[in-house]
Amino acid sequence: MYFAAMGQAFFTLSIGIGTLSVFGSRIDKSHSLTSNALYMGVLDTVVALLAGLIIFPACFSFGVEPDSGPNLLFITLPNIFNAMSNGRLWGSLFFLFMVFAAITTVIAVIENIVTYGMDLTGCSRKKSASVNLVLLLLLSLPCVFGFNIWKSFEPLGRGTSILDLEDFFISNNLPPLGSLVFLLFCTRRYGWGWDNFHKETAIGKGLPYPGFARKYISFILPVIVLIIFISGYFSLLK
Repeated sequence: MYFAAMGQAFFTLSIGIGTLSVFGSRIDKSHSLTSNALYMGVLDTVVALLAGLIIFPACFSFGVEPDSGPNLLFITLPNIFNAMSNGRLWGSLFFLFMVFAAITTVIAVIENIVTYGMDLTGCSRKKSASVNLVLLLLLSLPCVFGFNIWKSFEPLGRGTSILDLEDFFISNNLPPLGSLVFLLFCTRRYGWGWDNFHKETAIGKGLPYPGFARKYISFILPVIVLIIFISGYFSLLK
């Protein structure tokens, strides 16, 4: 349970998949990276707690399991909204906000891919974004088909879908491994190096990154990330 919560923290904070580097690169030099990271972590936790106070009571009231995974969003919650007073209104608003959340997340995640395409081929941003938009739509089709014409395909066992497989790959693999790469890059002399990393985090008004944490993020934190990564596969085998 604890490792699952840590894995969820990787996902919801977009750690290790390039999103933070996109947002961080656009922070003005007058702002401290450490302070902004602290604010983001606190706000994300508060929003998650508020969401839990809404979703968990609703699930228990209607006798559904709150750990249904992706099916909770696309199958369980629609049934809850269907049984609620003015459920069509609340359900429409909920999924409208989900669309906004998905679009903003995709914009942040795909920025690295779009920029990489521009650097690799020398094409314009418009062309790179257009090509990636087509690829995004095509690569989303298996997830869509997993709830209808391919619903008989259960990759992770009975009751699972293609979305569960994609969710496992994204949530349990990319964020931990990406975070490990960032950690090693920022703390090893073969990458950016600790001195450069610590100097960058000290720029701007706000909290500086504590120098005494060097050994923790250089040696202890990579081990913790590896344990979280491996635990994801142990939970899959249960």
